[in-house]
Amino acid sequence: MEESAGALSTHQPVVVPADMTMQQAITTMLDRNVGALLVVDDAGNLQGILSERDLLKKIAGVQDDYADLPVTDFMTARPESVAADDPLVFVLNKMDRGDYRHVPVVKNNKPVGIISVRDMLKHLTRLCEPG
Repeated sequence: MEESAGALSTHQPVVVPADMTMQQAITTMLDRNVGALLVVDDAGNLQGILSERDLLKKIAGVQDDYADLPVTDFMTARPESVAADDPLVFVLNKMDRGDYRHVPVVKNNKPVGIISVRDMLKHLTRLCEPG
């Protein structure tokens, strides 16, 4: 766990504009097979995260006419984030304490990666492999 967050954020995050509709966002999540989208403003600065959990808590059984509404209505604004040089133990602690499944990796408030619980689990599994 001495590695940095940059060691795990090897895949590019799926970044979407703040004016994207929820229907477009859900389609993007399904097409890209991701559990979270990072929402950015026109300058590319992180504004929020839209996760599967947001969909379940804020839409399922709560909101019927969501398809044409913007992601900003349902995203988690100003999400916790980490820097690529933060230690993985710091990232894991942040995920555990905040009950997050995804944490954006940012540089100058611009998303450069995302770390999921699955990424952390795979990394821990590799550390436990013999020899």
